[in-house]
Amino acid sequence: MKDKYDLIIIGSGVLGTFHAYHALLKGMSVAVLEKNSKPEGATVRNFGQVVPSGMDRKWQNFGKESLNIYKDIQSQFDISIRQNGTIYLASNEEEMQLIEELHEINISNDYESNLLTKEQCLAKYSGLRSNYCTGGLFFPQEVTVEPSTMIHKLHQYMTANLGLDLFMNTTVVHTEDRSNEVIAVTSTGLEYKASKIIICNGSDFKILYPEIYNNSDLIVSKLQMLQTKPQQNYKLDGSILTGLTIRRYESFEECKSYAAIKAKENPESFEKKYGVHILFKQALDGSVILGDSHEYASAKEIDSLGFDLNMDIDHFMIEEAKKIIDLPTYEIQSRWFGMYSQCKTKDIFEHTVGENIHIITGIGGKGMTGSAGFAKHNIDKIFNA
Repeated sequence: MKDKYDLIIIGSGVLGTFHAYHALLKGMSVAVLEKNSKPEGATVRNFGQVVPSGMDRKWQNFGKESLNIYKDIQSQFDISIRQNGTIYLASNEEEMQLIEELHEINISNDYESNLLTKEQCLAKYSGLRSNYCTGGLFFPQEVTVEPSTMIHKLHQYMTANLGLDLFMNTTVVHTEDRSNEVIAVTSTGLEYKASKIIICNGSDFKILYPEIYNNSDLIVSKLQMLQTKPQQNYKLDGSILTGLTIRRYESFEECKSYAAIKAKENPESFEKKYGVHILFKQALDGSVILGDSHEYASAKEIDSLGFDLNMDIDHFMIEEAKKIIDLPTYEIQSRWFGMYSQCKTKDIFEHTVGENIHIITGIGGKGMTGSAGFAKHNIDKIFNA
């Protein structure tokens, strides 16, 4: 531990880690304090895709920056980034209309996308069912990551090459601004000193400043995902996003036909009730990850989401997935849920305690895609660079 750091980050998930990364690149001394032995939140419990294509224009720009940052790090150190693209598969003419409209928007945004015919999709994706696919929109620049390992490899790179001080099993229970420095006090009584503190606490609302979160518009989303057993002699490249995703992701809200198409949907359907859309991604071991669903609660009522898995959701996702891709096996080897926080009215939660303690959380499902790009600009803003 140094006597005093330029910056202390509380929380070692992807949002906190990339704030640390950009501060280190500016030559600052940085410590990351993490209450667990390793990150356990949404950073390691997400789908593992970097998809600026799914974001609104502001966050698509952050996501495009993130892609460049990920690829730059990957060129120096393996953090599990694979540039294998993202496909949105339309299942009917309405969804086909939306991807055609998004393609035109991408042209004006200078973001590469390629419309694929039904035949091109069937040739590119083994097992894709002909009676499901109408066509696709492919984003060749987008990447996948292995969420269970990426953040650990990134920490390894930053400690070895950038001088990050990473303190695990370090629970901060109090922060305060004292004259010319800020202090992070741990549960064991240790004090870490810095010029500024950034708190990236994900959906942990009970330790630091619970009253701020309880009186905010922060909500928590619980997502269920599944992983098949390794697929024998089968390869599925990139992220496969399907018709329900086209009807859900915010980038499509810019499409002129979106509102009229959404108005036709059944608000009582199972997929509406649980926020289900079907995604596929093959992991490095050959297994396929399937997802996902969304259940919501306020920050104050996070415990109401429970810790169990809803088997009706899992069964629905598997049956829907079978309508889309014929995998060699749909035998499931693992099931889990993740939780992320987001705001009802803003795209991210930012709150400053005094002048030098900044809370940054509520990035929602944009974390893996947008954190690297957003953190770069936020470090500049916080340090007036």
